Amino acid sequence: MSATSVSGQPDHHSSDEDGRRHLVLCGADALVYTLAEELANSRHGIRITVITPLRLRSDVPNLSTLRDRGVELRTADRLDETTFRDAGLDGATALALIMPDDMVNLHAALCAREVEAELRVVVRMFNTGLGRSVARLFPGCTVLSDAEMAAPAFVAAALGEVAPTHFRRSNRTFYLAERTDVPDRRVMLTLATIADDGEIGVLPAEPGPEGTRSTDLVLAEAVGGPPGEDVTRRLLVRAGRRRRPLRAVARAINAALSRKLGLAVLITLATTLLAGAVLNKFDDSPHGVWESIYITLLTAVGSSDVEVGRNAIAQAAQLVLTIAGLALLPLITAAVVDGMVNARLALAEGRVPRDLSDHIVLVGLGNVGTQVLRQLHDLGVRVVAIDQDPNARGIESARRRGIPVVVGDASVEETLRAASVDTCQALVVLSTNDPVNLQAALRARDARQDLRVVLRLFDDDFAKRVESTFQIDTSRSVSRICAPVFAAALLERHVHATIPVGRHTVMVATLEVAAGSPLDGAPLSQAEQDGASRVIALSAVGQEWMDWVPDRRRVLAAGDRILVAARRGGLHALSEMTAQD
Repeated sequence: MSATSVSGQPDHHSSDEDGRRHLVLCGADALVYTLAEELANSRHGIRITVITPLRLRSDVPNLSTLRDRGVELRTADRLDETTFRDAGLDGATALALIMPDDMVNLHAALCAREVEAELRVVVRMFNTGLGRSVARLFPGCTVLSDAEMAAPAFVAAALGEVAPTHFRRSNRTFYLAERTDVPDRRVMLTLATIADDGEIGVLPAEPGPEGTRSTDLVLAEAVGGPPGEDVTRRLLVRAGRRRRPLRAVARAINAALSRKLGLAVLITLATTLLAGAVLNKFDDSPHGVWESIYITLLTAVGSSDVEVGRNAIAQAAQLVLTIAGLALLPLITAAVVDGMVNARLALAEGRVPRDLSDHIVLVGLGNVGTQVLRQLHDLGVRVVAIDQDPNARGIESARRRGIPVVVGDASVEETLRAASVDTCQALVVLSTNDPVNLQAALRARDARQDLRVVLRLFDDDFAKRVESTFQIDTSRSVSRICAPVFAAALLERHVHATIPVGRHTVMVATLEVAAGSPLDGAPLSQAEQDGASRVIALSAVGQEWMDWVPDRRRVLAAGDRILVAARRGGLHALSEMTAQD
């Protein structure tokens, strides 16, 4: 079926007819709505066409509400050359392929190249390895993973952090930290201030020494060692993770032995030790500690000789010890075999250890949940996963890492208790079903009022209200986190990193000053606006060298490149200021 507009009639017109850039978006879930809304809000020289399947998920908002903002809507069963030609892709500026299926997106990219060879393509892919290969094969193609982008925000919230992240640019590594954790000479800029009431101020003016707070978040340069080690160490300390070797051994024994077999082994060992002690006490020739242990063990395994000259009590103890030894050897053999079998079954079935604590319960092993699971595991945090679908994407990934998986409905109390939610440090709910997510979060909060709950919801406004009304620690919308990055890639803005700070998103990007643009001939200070954008570094025209402490009075020239940290509105404003009039 070819693409049709909402009026039902094909609309053949190119992006050149009205002088605006034409962007085509193809999607089937919440991200396509959020991205279209993000682009429509810019309202500057952009024409947007959205292509969706005839049937959409129930949680996708009504796309027809975007028509008032000039968004053209089309439906198609298949993304092929006919669909793209009918949608006016010939002559378009960029195409976003954000279907939730990697193969569908890849096939659509190949078809789109046949229609418009010079097209800039932004592709959504979960499989990052395949994505890198696609990016190498297709010049001008940008591959993004919404799951990979959103996962750090959920990991940060689960561990009680505002925004743990780091990125690399121009042979330097930068990371986020609290001000007290970073020497002043390594601080690049203040990323956020956190008031006593928890209110977050993003990209403020640099405060004087008297105005700084120990809780301020700063962007810092890492030198002398991998910053990730320090960041990870702080995360684990704040999350309450300590290395407890004895507890780990106890947990391993507890997981390996069944209750009845363990009890039998303990009784037999106790009988052996008691009989050995009696034998040593009433033996005619008393022995030292080591000799006592030596004789006890040898007698227990049946290596003693009959000695009629001993007194009756010693003979009785020797008899009991020999009998106990006969029972001990097969019990030890059975314990080893049972332990190996139990360990294998527990790994294969995703069984949860009985005394698990200080772990994170992760609900939902789809695209985002799988990425969160991998990152938590890499940080050394214990995880128990829950998913209703035994064939969910992340089930195999969890089992390869030895992570227990509970197959069941997370909105049911028994399922949460099976994952030891009573003793976990946080519950992270990431399924794609908002009602199930909310119900699971509320049930867990009923079970433990002090439990940290991180919740995924689509609608950002609904997420804010849920967070406030139900005292949920953090609620996030994946599409709201990722849409700014997809929009920036479509508009050819060079975004290097996306940093989630609370409910806000800060992007690190490079912008080049065009000849005749508002910033051409203006001081660098005009590129900064408190709360919206801050300059990190400057590279003069024709130079690769970056000035990391640029003079804000320096006059910009065409070809200069500025590295900035900016919110969505700030980056959009800077894009207009650096573009040619």
